[in-house]
Amino acid sequence: MLSGYPSFTPLVHDPHWQTILAHFWPRRLDTRRFPARARYIETEPGVQVLVKSHRPHGRPRGELVLVHGMESSSEASYMLGMAQAALASGYAVHRFNIRSCGGTERLCPNLYHGGLTADLRRVLETLGRPAFVTGYSLGGNIVLKLAGELGERGAELMAGICAVSAPIDLLACAARLGSRENRLYERRFVRKLGKKVEGTGRFPHCRASRLRSVRDLDEQYTAVLWGFRGASDYYQSQSSQHYLADIRVRTLMLQARDDPIIPFESFRHPAIRENRLITMLAAEHGGHLGFLSRRLLPLPGGATRFWSEAVLLQWMSSGA
Repeated sequence: MLSGYPSFTPLVHDPHWQTILAHFWPRRLDTRRFPARARYIETEPGVQVLVKSHRPHGRPRGELVLVHGMESSSEASYMLGMAQAALASGYAVHRFNIRSCGGTERLCPNLYHGGLTADLRRVLETLGRPAFVTGYSLGGNIVLKLAGELGERGAELMAGICAVSAPIDLLACAARLGSRENRLYERRFVRKLGKKVEGTGRFPHCRASRLRSVRDLDEQYTAVLWGFRGASDYYQSQSSQHYLADIRVRTLMLQARDDPIIPFESFRHPAIRENRLITMLAAEHGGHLGFLSRRLLPLPGGATRFWSEAVLLQWMSSGA
């Protein structure tokens, strides 16, 4: 644990309960106080993504773009909770829906993949000033990869980036997701992704009910849709661990050592230690996108039980 950040006493220690409770824990975004403006942004010919933007009262301290995880959307509880906390602290917030998510399947002929950065880059270009960018789970991989791709130019679009529970090694995470203890999570992802593949109309023989793993889906469909030489090529080329050394913006990586989906060994990558712009903050407990605290943590405009929200706001404010 790094000094200077709020201490974390988990509400529960079991990583699966942390993951599940956080998923269903009610978090509210006050849209009467902070109305949402839906923007459809064309990122390439024939492709639009949906961004829901909110402004604080008065002049914003900065801009914050939130990027959700696999098969989620701008309505995910962690997106709503962080948006509320940031708006109350004076930041403008933009909840970005990854391509084909948030009900936007009709706005693009293809699905997203775990390293697709072009859409996020285009959204950042529309803001007119560098923004803080926070990615959750698969969104964290996308955010880290984009920062590495941009290199020295990253500061033109990004004031700083944060990755929460990010699968920086997609191959290792696909293997972990396929373990018996994670069958509940994998079935959910496969069911939702399989239905999207069916919806493209490009695979008439695809049946979501027949798919057994995320790796099988990526081998048979994701790789074909995007021109990868199979799932292994997809995982190898799109994992953000290969881009960490090239990041040139202030970066926070927030991770639980007991994350049931992401092996913590991934975060022993030498670039995390050697790149002076990367801060790694690891909690012993927290599950996947959990970090539910036993005690309430103070925030401007209220309090939260989510340690990640308190840490992110403090981290942003220290560099704003």
